[in-house]
Amino acid sequence: MKKIPELAYNPQSAWERYNAPRERKTMNTLAKRYLDFLTHCKTERETVAYALRFLRHAGYRDGCNDDLVVRPFKGKALFAARRGTLPLDKGLHLISAHTDTPRLDLKQRPLVEQTQVLQAKTHYYGGIRKYQWLARPLALHGVLIRQDGSLLEVTLGENPAEPVFTIADLLPHLAKDHGGQKISEGFAAEKLNIILGHCPAPQGKDKDSPKEPVKQHILELLSKKYRICEEDFISAELQAVPAGPARPVGLDGALLGGYGQDDRICVFTALEALARGPQPAHSSVLVLWDKEEIGSEGSTGAHSRFLDYCLEELVAAWQQRMRLSECLLNSRALSADAAAGLDPDWQELHDKQNAALMGYGPCFSKFTGSRGKYGANDAHAEYVGWIRGVFNSQKIPWQMAECGKVDQGGGGTVALFLAAYGMDVIDMGPPLLSMHSPFELASKADLYATVEAFAAFLAGT
Repeated sequence: MKKIPELAYNPQSAWERYNAPRERKTMNTLAKRYLDFLTHCKTERETVAYALRFLRHAGYRDGCNDDLVVRPFKGKALFAARRGTLPLDKGLHLISAHTDTPRLDLKQRPLVEQTQVLQAKTHYYGGIRKYQWLARPLALHGVLIRQDGSLLEVTLGENPAEPVFTIADLLPHLAKDHGGQKISEGFAAEKLNIILGHCPAPQGKDKDSPKEPVKQHILELLSKKYRICEEDFISAELQAVPAGPARPVGLDGALLGGYGQDDRICVFTALEALARGPQPAHSSVLVLWDKEEIGSEGSTGAHSRFLDYCLEELVAAWQQRMRLSECLLNSRALSADAAAGLDPDWQELHDKQNAALMGYGPCFSKFTGSRGKYGANDAHAEYVGWIRGVFNSQKIPWQMAECGKVDQGGGGTVALFLAAYGMDVIDMGPPLLSMHSPFELASKADLYATVEAFAAFLAGT
């Protein structure tokens, strides 16, 4: 008897779909590799460096003369392409993700000594909840450029033998007035000052006591160990990030916890997908952008001309007698970005029927934006239908969701910048809990399903 198709729509659990012992073993191996990636990639520079090593190991080469090409840009963005069997005028299959994540940036003149404590002043980057960064171990990552142009790479606070840094919180005994304030008013951005030191510089008998003895001591330590002075902070990019490794969460280890999963989970899964399978029909492109969390501006953001320049070079090398516009108008794209998972304790903030469940695969967002879809790309129904067919044909779990209730949630992605080229694009990525916090949560099953989904998209016809 012919099976009657299911008429109602019910998302499929990725745990149920990938329940064979072989698949679970592969899932666990992938999760371990991902946790290692998260542990060592806490800045956009570290993320791009990882992607570059990964792709070069897979055979990608600089320039556009080969079938596997990669081009990093300023250490914060990256373009990679894999030649397909079809000519470029048939369009690309493009995945984009972003390398930046919310954090605290040290100001260019950060050092300030108060009450026998040296602190570093910061300016937060992206959408954070300020109280989440208090009273927790922090590490410093980044680069510092000396006056002679030499570069110092900084990673302090990750090795268990090293000291960490922190921002002191107000004790509850003195927080009577503070506790009654709104969260937006109770945590001033100018008080997000990181503790760097406390011991004053040792004084000789014939030396005058410095005005700021702790600052003097720290500057002497920095000069001796790293050959830097206070002025060198002006040409530095130093970020305070949560210290410590990414870890499995829960007795079953089914959740993966760590900093920066929005959007490095999509960077990792896209790289894994790009490196697998036979030569695709459509040429594959992966572009990693910076600055998404602050509007995608700047030379390494999606609003820049970086992608244009890379594609112009690709056309010149692979198919000269073709207009770039012809390629772009026939292209399909995924704006690979994490989605907001349905939080068990805050379900009332979501429209549950249109919310992403943890463990049910990557999530499509037909539109993002806020206040009536303002600032959104809204994917065309024809494209949504095509990509549904691709995933369903391979039994890949997926779901469709929005970011919170109407007029309650919302947010922006790079999808609208890709849509400006005329290509079809939709947002897609695994759901997260505690998004934009110092310790975000992803499902091990969603991680695995997202790699499968990205690979199916790149191979789709």
